[in-house]
Amino acid sequence: MNPADVAPSALPMIAADVSLISLFMQAHWVVKSVMLGLLACSVWVWAIAIDKIFLYSRTKRAMDRFEQAFWSGQSIEELYRALSAKPTQSMAACFVAAMREWKRSFESQSRSFAGLQMRIEKVMNVSIAREVERLERRLLVLATVGSAGPFVGLFGTVWGIMSSFQSIAASKNTSLAVVAPGIAEALFATAIGLIAAIPATIFYNKFTSEVNRQAQRLEGFADEFSAILSRQIDERV
Repeated sequence: MNPADVAPSALPMIAADVSLISLFMQAHWVVKSVMLGLLACSVWVWAIAIDKIFLYSRTKRAMDRFEQAFWSGQSIEELYRALSAKPTQSMAACFVAAMREWKRSFESQSRSFAGLQMRIEKVMNVSIAREVERLERRLLVLATVGSAGPFVGLFGTVWGIMSSFQSIAASKNTSLAVVAPGIAEALFATAIGLIAAIPATIFYNKFTSEVNRQAQRLEGFADEFSAILSRQIDERV
């Protein structure tokens, strides 16, 4: 029989044997567990990334709106009354915390100004720390997947190769048709590990930079507002 006559019919069979679904279905249960875990991590990474993109966008817009209102010439008392009546976050929360401490000190009967500047700075620092913690929430998941994903995939690859070698030894057949599917199954686990790890690492670096940028913006506002309150304290003492 001419080999050229059978090649077209044989190629689809080989392609089907090494398709992604076939590689998964034929893999060892340990390798399957690794693949499913990495796929779940990949979905989790993208869910966190989408959530963070919207969160940082909302936070940035909220900071822009607050700064526009704060520097518009509006009385800080009016701004405080407008913001203290509803839950605040980000820069507005820092402002409300400082104003609340300011008003407590001036409304108390003792009217003690000793340490007022330090107390205001502390409450603003606490507010900034809470905001940074909110922005950094679940970023550790991205860092963990980014660093551990390739190694988990490599574990699945090593296990799959070991299983393939055991099958080769049992069948005593070292032809490429026998070896290739098992090796492909094993390498598929590493590929899934990289698919999960690469976006996680990229998103983690991007979001960490964004958190640092917003934290610096908060600290800059806190310094400016602290200087404003400090001048008013000096005028009233």
